[in-house]
Amino acid sequence: QVKLVESGGGLVQPGGSLRLSCAASGFTFSMSGMSWYRQAPGKERELVAHINGAGGITSYADTVKGRFTISRDNAKNTVYLQMNSLKPEDTAVYYCYVPYYNFWGLGTQVTVSS
Repeated sequence: QVKLVESGGGLVQPGGSLRLSCAASGFTFSMSGMSWYRQAPGKERELVAHINGAGGITSYADTVKGRFTISRDNAKNTVYLQMNSLKPEDTAVYYCYVPYYNFWGLGTQVTVSS
């Protein structure tokens, strides 16, 4: 049974940093690409970043390129999203997603506000 549990969200001031984690279980994690999405109030869910199974290939939305870094630890079955230089427009619920299984986590709220 696929399971994804996000953590690490919270309230941060503009310019601050957060690291999100997504703990995965129920599938062969090291062979699965993983994605982070986000959804702001009144907006559609959007892809933030993706990483391949081995961790050597990453891609980012233009809006976060240079500020966010996706990474993974296959020994811990965990994918991370390091978010730096956060802006108010980064405020959203952030979701972990495994495309091969079309499965979503429940999300973690990130609020960037002074």
